[in-house]
Amino acid sequence: MTRVSFEFFPPKSDAMEQTLWATIQKLEPLQPDFVSVTYGAGGSTRERTHRTVKRIVDETNLKAAAHLTCVAASKEEVNAVIRDYWDAGVRHIVALRGDMPDGPGTPYKPHADGYANGAELTAGIKSIAPFEVSVSAYPECHPDSANWDADIDQLERKVDAGADRAITQFFFDNDLFEAYRERVARRGIKVDIVPGIVPILSFKQIKRFAEMCGASIPDRLADRFEGLDDDAEQRMLVAAAIAAEQVLDLQARGVDTFHFYTMNRAELVYALCRLIGINPVAQAAAAA
Repeated sequence: MTRVSFEFFPPKSDAMEQTLWATIQKLEPLQPDFVSVTYGAGGSTRERTHRTVKRIVDETNLKAAAHLTCVAASKEEVNAVIRDYWDAGVRHIVALRGDMPDGPGTPYKPHADGYANGAELTAGIKSIAPFEVSVSAYPECHPDSANWDADIDQLERKVDAGADRAITQFFFDNDLFEAYRERVARRGIKVDIVPGIVPILSFKQIKRFAEMCGASIPDRLADRFEGLDDDAEQRMLVAAAIAAEQVLDLQARGVDTFHFYTMNRAELVYALCRLIGINPVAQAAAAA
């Protein structure tokens, strides 16, 4: 059975909040395993993330997962956030080391009194309450990893600390994902590796994200968006075709679980879910 999860980011304005909630209402009948809400660099969106997650818990039937980073914060500060999430009814955290407040590319420096990395954060979360914990994985190797052995070592530490699954950074070459899964399997690490899929709503935006996180964009994809900067309708059709090709190929390779980076937009993600056999189910309103 194919399963999906969705990722949102906390809105910065009333208009963006309306867009987000329209997206949530559109995607909720697809009954994802969970939905997650991101956490800005250096914890910059902590309050907005908490507010969004709390509203999902209170007003929908969705299982909400809160992103949490350990950068630029003490263990005491991070632990307080973890306890607040538990008290708010959240039972799933996406544990990430995070980027420095100045953003990707800034050398990482652990807080003197904080968790040093995602593995320590995962262990800390599990020591406070029996959360489900998802962690990150990198089919093209994390930019801070010296080599593949170091990268897989870090994944192994996170799994040993109690991680329940690993969700990958977005990628566009399925051979890279397959090679990554093989590396993990050869190491004997027993954890589900869930592919993170991002529809290309804006090629310029995705190119910028890819440059920041070390992901590659094949030339063949860039070529397909050539000349479409001012043609939103054609961009959407091309984006839908590319995403469909990717998820169908992954299905053919035996992948049955997907994590969609929605960019707070429902259209392409909804269509992709229908394409891979996820149909909407009528749901009763969440209990008051």
